[in-house]
Amino acid sequence: MTSNEDAATAARGRTTLPILLLATGVTCYFGWLFKAQCAFDGYWDNLEMYVTGCYSDAYPFWHLRGLMDGAVPYFEAEMEYPVLAGFLIWIDALLTHALFGSGASGPGFVFVVSMVNGALALAVTRLLCGMKIATSRIWAWALAPPLVLYVGHNWDMLAVALAVAAFAAAQQGKLVQACAIAGLGTAAKLFPVLLLPLFALRKFFQARLVEVALMATAAILAWLVVNLPVALAAFDNWWQFYGFSSERSGTRAALWDLASYYGVFDTDIPTRNMLSLLVFVAGAALIVEQGWKHHKDRLWLLFTPVLLWFMLSNKVYSPQFDLWAWPFIVITARRWPPIVLFALGDVMAYFAEFWSFANVAAMDWILVAVLVRTGAMIWLIVDAVRGPPPPWLASRDTRPVELRAEAAGQP
Repeated sequence: MTSNEDAATAARGRTTLPILLLATGVTCYFGWLFKAQCAFDGYWDNLEMYVTGCYSDAYPFWHLRGLMDGAVPYFEAEMEYPVLAGFLIWIDALLTHALFGSGASGPGFVFVVSMVNGALALAVTRLLCGMKIATSRIWAWALAPPLVLYVGHNWDMLAVALAVAAFAAAQQGKLVQACAIAGLGTAAKLFPVLLLPLFALRKFFQARLVEVALMATAAILAWLVVNLPVALAAFDNWWQFYGFSSERSGTRAALWDLASYYGVFDTDIPTRNMLSLLVFVAGAALIVEQGWKHHKDRLWLLFTPVLLWFMLSNKVYSPQFDLWAWPFIVITARRWPPIVLFALGDVMAYFAEFWSFANVAAMDWILVAVLVRTGAMIWLIVDAVRGPPPPWLASRDTRPVELRAEAAGQP
């Protein structure tokens, strides 16, 4: 690309970024309105929050985790989220008290959670623009249905933003930094940990063990800095997230629960834990093996299919899991039809599951929605491992210099 072309591209970026940020902000505003309809109409305390789909984890947390009384998560209250997410919950609660004073309430907390998550969504938009992917794909994030559904739902947006930041750092060849960011993301939610082996695996096979050690150290230290103080001071509450994850049976939209409900396959919880782990590990290994040919120099591009397989094989499939995958689908998917189908399946599964809680939808509705979404996810996985990266990634060689030289046969 010539210097004139670089300047023209930069100018377009400066013009487009504010518009994309504005669009993201408007989408997040509608996401808050979607959740706030419960507060406006007094639906928080009855089944209407499931009928309308405006349920949010923020409202019960405000009342049941001591946040309305100023309790500090882990130290003064139970918390079934990882520590960095718990810290964000506490910050949201402090902001709610600061903004609304004695009038601070559950709906006010939902408002603050939505606004803070909206700021994180704006950060993701900025990161996507910096990665120079196709503008149409950034619009797919800025106007994403998952943003409307989940911006006020819970606190997973923090892990999403950190995972995207780690991915962006890797694209720039900053793998140690990427591992540190992914370590922080793992302190907010577990799924960013799936990035770490994809960052390090190629260097491991190249016997660059010092670099692998640096990457592992960066990730571990980032995770420990967040977790260790809380684990030492309040171990039982710190462990609650991990214990809760192990002990829960599943969710209605997970394939394991559907198989059990329809009498196809049923197990106890320990067996389900073991089998879901084995299925995930086997599938992830196959994805990496099949995708090695096209992606060995940038294995993190396989994060999308690995994450999708993790979501499918997990015993739990909470609605907001789709938000985890959406920005990575936007970045790496090679064509639009499976993206659109995934978004459709997400919306269908979201309402089918919540309507089932209100007894206005049967499990058959969830089954149909899950089949649509699962079909899209399998399509995306197969596309990712069988073909090269999409043009906007393939045309911009952002690999480190030494990898580009190696691919060109240079010393």
